[in-house]
Formats: sequence, C-alpha cells, structure tokens
Amino acid sequence: MGIFSSIKEKIFGKKDDDAEKAEATPAVAPPTQGTAPAPMSEIDVEAQLSAMNGADRLNWRTSIVDLMKLLGIDSSYANRKALAQELGRTDYEGSAEDNIWLMKATMQELANNGGRVPADMLD
Repeated sequence: MGIFSSIKEKIFGKKDDDAEKAEATPAVAPPTQGTAPAPMSEIDVEAQLSAMNGADRLNWRTSIVDLMKLLGIDSSYANRKALAQELGRTDYEGSAEDNIWLMKATMQELANNGGRVPADMLD
C-alpha cells in the first residue's frame, strides 16, 4: 500500500471486503434508461481531520508534515518523497515550496477520490 493510500484510508475509513463486494454486485436491478445514478457520498475531509485527537495542536491545514503526524504516518523525508512520486512529482527535495506543493497535491487527490476539501486547501 502506498503513502497516499494510507492517508486516504485514515481519513475515509477502510472498506471491508464484504462492503466492496456488495458495491461491485448490485442487489437490485440496474437503473432503467433516463434514471440518474445516486451520487457518490462525499467525505468532509476537513471535518474528519478536525475531529481527530491532536488536531488542535498541529498545523495540518497547511503542513504536510503535521498532516502526516495527525494521521499517525511517518513524516520522514523518505516518506514525503515517496508520496510526491505517487502524486507525479519526481524532483521532490523537501524544500518549503516542495512541501506546500505536496500538501496541495494531497488535498487535490483526496478531492479527486470523493473527498470534500475546502477551496483554500486546494490550488
């Protein structure tokens, strides 16, 4: 499992195998033509993180290191570099600018995966 998968699982929760199978195999007939599918429910990322133990003592809204600490994920340079590579950046060096990019890219990826992220936490 990659670093981003760990972040996503800590915020969104882990689906168990039975729930995933149930989603993959609908219990009812598929919708008829003209019926819109039900929207995927979004996870309020900010609310989930704010409710975590220690959130009030960390600057997780702007710091990738603090976000990782809040989630109980090793925030070492090696892990941040691996996360940057997962998110498409191969030249990560750990600078302040790199960490700002990494934080915003992480939030954008959470939004792309069904999370509701405030606009000020995105690009």
